[in-house]
Amino acid sequence: MSQNVVMIGLGYIGLPTAALIAKNQIHVHGVDINQHVVDTINKGQIHIVEPELDIAVSDAVKAGYLKADTKPIEAGAYLIVVPTPFKAKNEPDISYVEAATKAVLPLLKAGDLYIIESTSPVGTTEKMMELIYSERPELKDQLHIAYCPERVLPGNVMYELVNNDRVIGGVDDKSTDKAIEFYSRFVSGKLHRTNARTAEMCKLVENSSRDVQIAFANELSLICDKAGINVWELIELANKHPRVNILQPGCGVGGHCIAVDPYFIVAEYPMESKIIGTAREINNYKSFWCAEKIQNAKLEFELKNGRKPSVALMGLAFKPDIDDLRESPAKYIAQRVLQNNSNEDHYIVEPNVDEHKVFKLTDYKEAVEKADIIAFLVAHKQFKNLDLSGKTVLDFCGVIK
Repeated sequence: MSQNVVMIGLGYIGLPTAALIAKNQIHVHGVDINQHVVDTINKGQIHIVEPELDIAVSDAVKAGYLKADTKPIEAGAYLIVVPTPFKAKNEPDISYVEAATKAVLPLLKAGDLYIIESTSPVGTTEKMMELIYSERPELKDQLHIAYCPERVLPGNVMYELVNNDRVIGGVDDKSTDKAIEFYSRFVSGKLHRTNARTAEMCKLVENSSRDVQIAFANELSLICDKAGINVWELIELANKHPRVNILQPGCGVGGHCIAVDPYFIVAEYPMESKIIGTAREINNYKSFWCAEKIQNAKLEFELKNGRKPSVALMGLAFKPDIDDLRESPAKYIAQRVLQNNSNEDHYIVEPNVDEHKVFKLTDYKEAVEKADIIAFLVAHKQFKNLDLSGKTVLDFCGVIK
C-alpha cells in the first residue's frame, strides 16, 4: 500500500484522524472545501477546539507529513470523513459522501483502499461502490472498499482515536482485511471485523442506544419537576442499586451523533423503530420545555418585581467544556427565549467560543453579576462554584444539583 493517505474532510473527526496518521510517519493529504481551514492547517494551527490537537497538527505539519488542500491527489488510501446532514423530514443526506467520492474517482487505481468514516444510512458503502464501478468499470473488484465509523468523545478525541476499539466492515473479506491492516498501523484498540452493512448499523445503534437512555433521564426530570422531587438526588439514590445506571438529564441532546444518528434508522425503518423515534421526540421536547420554563420564570419575576428581568443563558455548546455547537439544544433554547424580546436584557454566555455570528456573547462572570435570572444550559467547568446569591436559578444540567 502506498504511504500516502487522502483525507476528505478536516473537521472534528477528519483533522484529528489526519494528525494521528501523520504522527505515524504516513503522509496525509487533507482536503477541505473551506479555504480558511486549509490555510489554518498549513500554518500548523487548528480551527476547532480539541485538547492536544494543536500540538499534533503543528508537529505533523512541521515534519512534512500533513498538508491541506482543496483538492485531492493520487494516493493509496482514501478516507471519506464529511458531514451527513438532513434533508426534509429528518431524512439523511449522503450527497457530501457522494461528492467526496466523485472527487477521488479519477484518481483511483487497482489495489487502492477506499474507506467511509462518515455516519451513513445502511447500504451507503455499497451505493458508493456501485457509483465507483459504474464510472470506472475497469476497476471492478480491483479496489478495497470498507466502512469504519468513528466512536470518539469530543474533548478526548486524540486519546480515543488510538485506544478505542473499531468496527471495520468491508464489502468483501479482502476489503475488510485491507482496512484492518491500515487501521492497525495507528490504532491500539481491538479491530473487530464484520461486513459494511453491519458496521454502518453498528454506528447508528450505538448512538441510538445512548439517546434512548438519555431520554429516560430527561423524562424523569419532567416527572420530578411536577412531583416536586429533586431529580439529581433521585437518580443518585436509584443508581445505588447494583444493576441500575441512570444517566444525567440535561436540556436536550446535541452534537452530530446522538442527536442525529437515530433519525438514520427511523427514516429507513419507521414502523419498526418506535422506541428510538419516541426517544428523539422526548429529547427534542426537553429543549422546548426548558425554554418555556425560562419564559415562565421571567413572567413570575415581572409580576413580583414590577419590571422585566435580565437573563443569563449559560452555555451554547452541546456538551460541557467544548466549542462544538452542532445540533446544540442550548442554542435552540437561546433562540427561542430571544424571540420577540429584543428590548429585554439577555446575556448569552459561551466561554469556549470567542464570538458568534448570531449571538452577542458576554463573559460568564459579568453575565452572572448583571442578570436576575441565571439559566444553566451547559455544565461548563467555569460555571461551578459561582456566587448565585439573590438570583433566580434554573439548573437544567446539574451545575449546582
